[in-house]
Amino acid sequence: MSFEFISPKPKENYPWYLRILFRLQIKRFGKVLTPTLLWSRVPSLSLAFILFYQLFHRKKSGIPKDLQSLVMLRVAQVHRCSFCIDLNGLFLSERMGDNTKLLEVSNWKQSSSFSEFEKLALEYAEAMTQTECKVEDPLREKLKKYFSEEALIELTALISFQNLSARFNAALGIASQGLCPIPKIEEKS
Repeated sequence: MSFEFISPKPKENYPWYLRILFRLQIKRFGKVLTPTLLWSRVPSLSLAFILFYQLFHRKKSGIPKDLQSLVMLRVAQVHRCSFCIDLNGLFLSERMGDNTKLLEVSNWKQSSSFSEFEKLALEYAEAMTQTECKVEDPLREKLKKYFSEEALIELTALISFQNLSARFNAALGIASQGLCPIPKIEEKS
């Protein structure tokens, strides 16, 4: 179900700087993504969202790009956000070059495809994503062995950001846009 009472405005009614973003998305994805159009209804929120997103994708990020995509996909699955699963699945597929982990992320605890480092990040993502944040001291201690303090702050912010994005998209009923080449990577029951 989508919320049809919140619809995108005609593209020419958005500020010029957001129309530049629209052109970039059309070039990359063949269309402007629905969440971008909806965030852009309030340009200042859109700019803040875009800036925050870009901070995670800078070259000097303390979190490897494939790990970013992995935890973002897992958060999206936990929230059952179709759009986020689709987009983050695409990014993970591109960054890994192999779809093994993409297909197994919802079953990561039982999979031998993930390193201890990746499993720890996924455990942290799930603990943070629960309605009542359930990050316990033993998990914090394990994280300190694998992540610098700066990297842990960045990972925490990344997971929080994906929670914001997934909750926004899921609440507004934003559907998958057919971006990921793997058709079914939803959360397993």
